[in-house]
Amino acid sequence: MDTSPRALLLQKVMRRIPRQRLNATLEKWGLLPLEQRESLDFTQSTRELTETLLDLCQKHDFSVKHIAGLEMTYVMDFPEKRKWHALHLQNQGDDAASVDLTHFKETFKTHLTEITRQVCLNVRKHTDDAIWIRIAWGDMRSQESQPNHLKAVYIVHYLQTPYAFTTTLTSQQKLIIFQALGFATGFSSVNDANLTGMSLTAIKDLLIRNYQQVSPAMRRSTIETRKCLDKNPQIVGEQLADAEMRHELACEAFGDQELPQLQTVVYKLETKFRDDTHTTEDPIRCTVKFSSTNVLESLRDCAQKGIVSTPVSHLLSLITREGRNVFHVADTRPRGSQQDADRTNP
Repeated sequence: MDTSPRALLLQKVMRRIPRQRLNATLEKWGLLPLEQRESLDFTQSTRELTETLLDLCQKHDFSVKHIAGLEMTYVMDFPEKRKWHALHLQNQGDDAASVDLTHFKETFKTHLTEITRQVCLNVRKHTDDAIWIRIAWGDMRSQESQPNHLKAVYIVHYLQTPYAFTTTLTSQQKLIIFQALGFATGFSSVNDANLTGMSLTAIKDLLIRNYQQVSPAMRRSTIETRKCLDKNPQIVGEQLADAEMRHELACEAFGDQELPQLQTVVYKLETKFRDDTHTTEDPIRCTVKFSSTNVLESLRDCAQKGIVSTPVSHLLSLITREGRNVFHVADTRPRGSQQDADRTNP
């Protein structure tokens, strides 16, 4: 069995691409001639089909970087198969707005290879003006290490926006990529946006407010519609009024349209035990996590049904208002203070 990096990567890619999507993915990859694609027998087992493709790759002398392009084609079509982390590019320079693909690609690659040569990059521009970068890293502790294409990371940057998105990075990779993004985009700092999710489209839309948020006029129209639909002689007026109020307050917090699909919302809480005479030195920490296939829809539904009290807590409404789903909440009261102490840190 071939154990070369090219063969191992192709085996991994073939295991991930659904059989019904394989032909379309190979067509988008664009490196195999039509007659060779048509000659493939998609009824074969994955192993047999992989061996056939590997023979074709050897015939065309495709390198591991070419196979990395096949994986990249699949990931660009199915980004929801990975977990994405949002980054916020800040302190824009004078030339940041004029950055184009060529400048970004050359500057990013130059800075990255100046720091470490144990990398292999694939860069593409998607149809929605997004720049996609695939990076295979070697062991930066060894000058002889080769890039590991089985553990590549992805970066997506939408031109003319101060946001980028990455798959999971190590702390060392994060430092290098933050620096390279800053140089390539003209921003002087890159920070974690405290927003993660499996749907790249959802977290992008949440950050740049690219989804329809409900307006006061729209809410009034929706309430009037619900009054007509919900009227039932068996429902007393007070119950109907409460239901309408809960719906309106839920709309104020989350809107009345389809919401971006987030899977989790995390609150990291920190406080100290205190009374009038004593405060503990060591903080008490805990984490509260909400999980759902669409956590925003679930929270709105809970508010509408009275499971969550209304008006909705500002800690929940901040998800859509600030475009975040990771929050750090600290108790900052001095000893003896009775004022509200919750503070959400950036």
